[in-house]
Amino acid sequence: MSPPSASNAPLTPSCAPDAAAVARFADDLARVLPATSAPLLVAVSGGPDSIALLLLAHRLLGSRCMAATVDHGLRPDAAGEAAWVAELCAALGVRHAVLTGALPERDGRTRNVSARARALRYNLLRAHADAIQAAAIATAHHADDQVETLVMRLNRGAGLAGLAGVRARGDRVIRPLLGWRRAELAAIVATSGIAPVDDPSNHDPRFDRARLRTAIGAAPWIEAAAWTRSARALADAETALEWTADRLWQERCEVTCGAVALSPAGLPFELQRRLVAHCVTAIDPDSEPRGSAVADAVTALSRGGSVMLGNVLCRGLRDARDEPVWRFAEAPPRRST
Repeated sequence: MSPPSASNAPLTPSCAPDAAAVARFADDLARVLPATSAPLLVAVSGGPDSIALLLLAHRLLGSRCMAATVDHGLRPDAAGEAAWVAELCAALGVRHAVLTGALPERDGRTRNVSARARALRYNLLRAHADAIQAAAIATAHHADDQVETLVMRLNRGAGLAGLAGVRARGDRVIRPLLGWRRAELAAIVATSGIAPVDDPSNHDPRFDRARLRTAIGAAPWIEAAAWTRSARALADAETALEWTADRLWQERCEVTCGAVALSPAGLPFELQRRLVAHCVTAIDPDSEPRGSAVADAVTALSRGGSVMLGNVLCRGLRDARDEPVWRFAEAPPRRST
């Protein structure tokens, strides 16, 4: 069974996933999605990973499995691929929608095309999930994706939040395939008789992830399941630190007259760093302080110095009891010269 470039014949999978694979998927889905009778929206690009997710979800959920494909308009073949996925879903009896929209000018502070496409994709999927009253949006991220993500972030010097990797769930998105290998998913699709879409960017050496994928594929000693367990442990640690920082925000921070005062005494550096970032965004909600800049600011404040983070002036002071207090306020306008 071929994608649109090779055939316009109706699509009918020759073989559904076997019972063992469906049972395994059911267990994985139950870990990330509470029991519900609402539909599950499956994001399907047409590649082997998302087609495998579609086949598993359809076999398990029947009519509760619904699908959507996002056409970012970035490649000439994208519209044809989306139409092919729609035809496949029609053959399966799965309700499907093609979602389109204009790329945002930026994602946060970056104009990176990949980041903007990702922002558009999730915005469209969430809006469609609302429209069909879906319980969640399922994406096909898997164990090999997790390894690639961790290696890329390690190579860029990421902190704990980055090393938590691809999360199993968050912001209505679930990823039930993080315990599956790419080859396992490809085998499900091959057995079904479907020839999935092959996105050429997945093999383009101009992209970091494509180069890394080639390198990892040539390293048989990598145990993806172990990396996934490590990422899960790091994600749990990140959640615990965020919970602690939220509690400390209530206990250690005082908001008055457009300023924030933080009492940092006795706190570990990492919690000080998180609270400083929280204070800065409380003053300037549009700011996106980088981890390294915030870490440098904590060091400067600990020494009684002052530093700017975006439009926020951060000052290291001491109170009447000679205890450190860090104050954050919008910086005064610069004088014209």
